[in-house]
Formats: sequence, structure tokens, C-alpha cells
Amino acid sequence: MVELRNEILRKPLGMTLNEQDIQADKDHILIGAFEDDELLGCCILVRGQEGSAILRQMAVRSQLQGKGIGRALIEFAETIARDSGYSEIAMDARASAVGFYEKMGYRPCSEPFEKVSIPHVLMKKRI
Repeated sequence: MVELRNEILRKPLGMTLNEQDIQADKDHILIGAFEDDELLGCCILVRGQEGSAILRQMAVRSQLQGKGIGRALIEFAETIARDSGYSEIAMDARASAVGFYEKMGYRPCSEPFEKVSIPHVLMKKRI
């Protein structure tokens, strides 16, 4: 999962996940989509406060994007969040992915802001 996140999310920005990032993830719900033993995509669900969970680090192998893997990951994350008592999912979405998340029912809730050197938008969805 670290390798996929580095490849898709960090390397294009000239960054890599550090040990502190990886250690922090151990307290969260790590979700993966697999075919046999191959990781196709992943995301992280963070236990939030006041009924809101946070979706982070969504990554799907480049050659598999557009094939429904991201949709399946989000739907699974939403089910986990709902079953855990959350009524909303929030995320800081990369501006380049806003259209994808809008198709999944998420709505922009902020003006664009910079995070890890690229534009992001806060998005939320009631689940």
C-alpha cells in the first residue's frame, strides 16, 4: 500500500511517504482492492469526530483508473463508515479529482486551497 501511494500520489510531486506518515496510518482503517495477491487500489478511512469520517490517500494503479476500482473503494469505505456510526465523510480532494468525487455524490465545501504543493478542495457527503 505504501508503494502504491508513493507511486500514484507522492512521486509525481517529488515526494515520498516518510516513517511518521506510515506510523500514523496504523491508527486508521486501511482499505485495499485486490485481484489475487495484487493490490489494485487503496484508501484510508480516518475515524473523525462529531459523526464525520475522513477519506484519505485514495490511489488506483494508473493503468486501471476508470475501470470502477475507485468507485468500489469509496462505496466500501462508505459502508464501513456508516456501519461504524458515521453520517458523513469528508476529504481534502485534489482539484484534479473533484469531478470523480462529484459523480460519487460528494459536494465541494470550500474554495480551492494548497496542500502538498497542489490545489485541493474540501468535499463532503452525507451517508
